[in-house]
Amino acid sequence: MIEAILWDNDGVLVDSEALFFEMTRSFFAEAGLQLDAEYWGVEYLGNAKHSYQIAGELGLAPELIPPLLERRNEAFVERLQRPVPLMPKVRETIEALSGNVRLAIVTGSPRDKVLLMHAAHGLLDHFEVIVTDDEITNAKPHPEPYLKAMELLGVEPSRCLAVEDSRRGMDSAVAAGLRCIAVPNALTRVQRFDHAHAIESDVSGVLKHLDSGKRPAG
Repeated sequence: MIEAILWDNDGVLVDSEALFFEMTRSFFAEAGLQLDAEYWGVEYLGNAKHSYQIAGELGLAPELIPPLLERRNEAFVERLQRPVPLMPKVRETIEALSGNVRLAIVTGSPRDKVLLMHAAHGLLDHFEVIVTDDEITNAKPHPEPYLKAMELLGVEPSRCLAVEDSRRGMDSAVAAGLRCIAVPNALTRVQRFDHAHAIESDVSGVLKHLDSGKRPAG
């Protein structure tokens, strides 16, 4: 029986990855760079390349990259002052799980941005633990974020599931000993999820795995 579910945030609970990509693409276009969604999905969201590295690979002069990214980051924080859409079926799924299993968020975003993303939704009250980039030394795909969450919850990996939309997140969860359910979105569906416990089209698919104790065949 599953005791706790550990959720990624961006692209799983809230549609912030799409907002961030579109904003990045717009700022890159102003600098004469063409940013493709598939490239971003593979390299940034999958292979954990930083925006600085991607801008350089697309041909932007090194001295022009920091001011461009600073303006992009400021614009993104400003956008987060307005409601960020939830991903499909998130509210009903979290409300169905709340009180039945323990819930945690394990995210690479800083805590201030997480709070902004959820300000309009009121969902954070359902989560017992929130591990953000501020609390860890090694980001995903390192297992530290998930190990930290399980330590705070006081649970063993065998009693948990992780929910991720990207390969780097999945790799982090699996390295921490967790079974990971992948819920790819429009940007991350180009990635491979060979080590996923299951792949679901939306987060409500997690509900059918609450009694799963071992990896399904096939």
